[in-house]
Amino acid sequence: MKKLAIIGSTGSVGTQTLDVITQHADQFEVEGLAAGSNADLFVEQVNKFRPKKASVSTKEIADRVRPLIPSGVELYYGEEGLIEVAAGTEAETVVTAIVGSAGLPATLAAISEGKHIGLANKETLVTAGHLVTGLAKKKGVSLLPVDSEHSAIFQCLNGERMEDVERITLTASGGSFRDLSRDQLQHVTVEDALKHPNWSMGAKITIDSATMVNKGLEVIEARWLFGMSFEQIGVLLHPESIVHSFVEYRDGSVIAQLGTPDMRVPIQYALSYPERWTSSTKRLSLAEVGKLHFREMDMVRYPCLRLAFECGKIGGTATSVYNAANEVAVARFLNREISFLQIEHIIESVLSRHEVQAEPDLDAIKEADRWARETARSL
Repeated sequence: MKKLAIIGSTGSVGTQTLDVITQHADQFEVEGLAAGSNADLFVEQVNKFRPKKASVSTKEIADRVRPLIPSGVELYYGEEGLIEVAAGTEAETVVTAIVGSAGLPATLAAISEGKHIGLANKETLVTAGHLVTGLAKKKGVSLLPVDSEHSAIFQCLNGERMEDVERITLTASGGSFRDLSRDQLQHVTVEDALKHPNWSMGAKITIDSATMVNKGLEVIEARWLFGMSFEQIGVLLHPESIVHSFVEYRDGSVIAQLGTPDMRVPIQYALSYPERWTSSTKRLSLAEVGKLHFREMDMVRYPCLRLAFECGKIGGTATSVYNAANEVAVARFLNREISFLQIEHIIESVLSRHEVQAEPDLDAIKEADRWARETARSL
């Protein structure tokens, strides 16, 4: 039995992870579950999987759900709760499915305890890649990618020598507005933005796909996961989301990973690695698909992706500020405080005001994050 803990259990990746666990119930034991504010789903999950430890976002929610969960489950809340679930159980692997930089302290705590990480939280490596990868190496811990693009690259690299890799390319669907011009983006609504053509994801990631911030975060994450320079990482627009990413080798060979757009496939591979288990996902038929389309990425059309590359090359606190400013801007858009195009303006404005610290420790990263959020709220 593989012992797991999941932080972000009620989100899109968290619920799909529990779907995979349900399909292979004889393979897993759930040691810990941490959720945010979706109390009803959290109670349902805790009663079904009966973890030893569980956590929610606030004391008020904890007090409300306590009578509704089994008496043997230790219940926590807040950042302390995330850390307790991630690092304080017998779980061998922690799936970090929480959205945003809130997942960083819990991930570092889990690595410190020698737990392997199923990484679905991009922001962990975006904000503190040097700290996370350094600690993982020191502790002998694996960072197994859960995102479809990074899972694809991981699979394409299996059995190959890294010195033979010339370039990796992440594919991007283009999100909800991939066929709209800049002028047409002036008056799009929240409802329009949340209609992703290919993937079923949470609201924040769906908006990030439309702005291409999501791909920017993935580019920065890929730099740390695979030890590549930013000059070796490319992005290609691929509307069908069939080719999840690919690797080009120095002999001219290109190895790609293909599949239907279903997050349960990369989730399962991260949990079963190095084995491959049977999956109930719909099989890919290239004959049915007929044609696949690809377009060069337009950095003028998608300035948030350009900013991600620039921040990644600068390094230090630049990537933390990029991420924090975006989190605030997206929340403001979802609350209908700002327009869609103002998201990118806020990110760029915050970055222009920031003095980058080159080799930040965790405290410096937290301070840069706090400053960026405060500044983004004020614009």
